[in-house]
Amino acid sequence: MPTSHIEKKGAKAKGKSALQKAARLASTQRSHFQKTASTHVTYLWPAATDLHVSCNTEDSQIGVAAAAAAAMAIRNFWSMAAAAVGFRLVLVLFGGDLHLASRPEVSTPLTSIRRLAEGYWLKQASMSPYSGSMYHGSPLLLSVLGPLTNKRSVGHDHIYCSLIFVAVDFIAAMLIRATGRRLQIARNRRLKSLELTEAVSNSVNVSAGDIASLIYLWNPWAIVTCVGSCTSPIENLMVVIMIYGACSRLAPLAAFGYVMATHLSLYPAILIVPIILLLGYGPDAPPTKVFRIKRSSASKTGVSDNDKSSRSRDVQQFLWKPVFHFILWMLFWTFYVLLLSSIVLNKVGGLQEMFKKTYGFILTVKDLSPNIGVLWYFFAEVFDFFRSFFLIVFNMNIVFMVLPLAIRLKHRPCFLAFIYTAIVAILKSYPSTVLVVESVSSMIKHDRKLRLLVTA
Repeated sequence: MPTSHIEKKGAKAKGKSALQKAARLASTQRSHFQKTASTHVTYLWPAATDLHVSCNTEDSQIGVAAAAAAAMAIRNFWSMAAAAVGFRLVLVLFGGDLHLASRPEVSTPLTSIRRLAEGYWLKQASMSPYSGSMYHGSPLLLSVLGPLTNKRSVGHDHIYCSLIFVAVDFIAAMLIRATGRRLQIARNRRLKSLELTEAVSNSVNVSAGDIASLIYLWNPWAIVTCVGSCTSPIENLMVVIMIYGACSRLAPLAAFGYVMATHLSLYPAILIVPIILLLGYGPDAPPTKVFRIKRSSASKTGVSDNDKSSRSRDVQQFLWKPVFHFILWMLFWTFYVLLLSSIVLNKVGGLQEMFKKTYGFILTVKDLSPNIGVLWYFFAEVFDFFRSFFLIVFNMNIVFMVLPLAIRLKHRPCFLAFIYTAIVAILKSYPSTVLVVESVSSMIKHDRKLRLLVTA
């Protein structure tokens, strides 16, 4: 055999061995890199191993991070809630020098605890609590909170009322948490009805109710209002009770919250539209056009009649029975509240004076003391000849927005309630800083695919 042929074979053998060595080195480096990367991922997000979320794509990696953060929030929920309550108690017991009850951002003529104490003193003196221009709240609050205003401690005028407001805030946060879970269950059910089971299984397990309740508990304005002895937490609790009862389709509870919220403040009356939609359609109902699109696509692809009938049953139908029960219970609670109010105001006024000094005071904007709104300044500058006209314009401005928003957002009743509450917060006559808007808005969490379908 020629020497050149042997040299060529030797060179080929050496080349193969070099390639094998290079391949082994590359595989070793690849395995080392994978181990290092997995170690770093486990180090950065230790909760990802418990959530069983895949990291094959960029979206899933983002989902791992969000799920890990959500898991930490859920895991520490009760400790964070207890810390929020404890922080309130510390400010109530040792923050008497803050004088928050006199701040116009916190206290309004409708929610001031000092005005309530003045009204209770007038009632105890056998006079009408609405005498003069001090008290403009509910007579029921006089019976509940009035006796507590006489009990004072050193450094804090109304400490017992503030302690009640701390408990009220905690109850409202728990109801917000339960409402968020109801919304999440309804959302997953609708995703399955739209055959988006993959979106349900791959979606991040974010507990919207936990996050919303923590936002409410740690909202600085809610804390300031609670410490400042303002009756706004009670109004917020009634609004939350109303929304929770409607999401759970508990007509008596929803009617009680609606009647009490409207009795304490006139503006929650417009929330009857989302409450009826919640009772009729449920907490989360995609628009019917989405189901029509799926039925048309199913007919084109040749789906069987059984599948078509099952898909047609998935379309959410409006139920009139819970709405009818809600109306009956609303009439009952209205009669009961008016009866109790007449008993409280017996021989010291009447229901006619109560309506004039509460609802009439809200609509006519007679108190022009400075607040965070714009109506007090506007009506302080406007001529008296045009006052009635602008009163009608400002009050009807809220009503004009009810019907168009209800037509557009009837499939999202909770989001519709959030929009109404935001409008009221902007346009009400005596606004304050604390509202349930932040908590309700944080509960409106929808999957990205479902949102694309809805807006299609």
